[in-house]
Amino acid sequence: MSSPRPRNATGESFFAWDGDTLVVNILGKPAASKDAIGKPLGTQLKVSVTAAPKDGRATDHMVRFLAPLFGVTVADITVVFGRESVHKQLRIRAPQKLPAVFTQ
Repeated sequence: MSSPRPRNATGESFFAWDGDTLVVNILGKPAASKDAIGKPLGTQLKVSVTAAPKDGRATDHMVRFLAPLFGVTVADITVVFGRESVHKQLRIRAPQKLPAVFTQ
């Protein structure tokens, strides 16, 4: 029996607010030429990182890359699911700033 899939907390968007916590669905692109936030693709935000996809290292690198962009510490970002998958969901506690893609 397969495990149940996490519910889509963001509805039709790639992000949603849960109180002061930002919930973001990510489509990760590991082993990219540079770390970058891309464009939303449906209900996911494309995020490229230079780290190789081995044992969750690319996700760990992604969290370290994203933390200063949201004005939070690494400890303020929780990987809800997908640490070893390109499909992941992050919870960012009380972001102090938002990258442009969130305000367009």
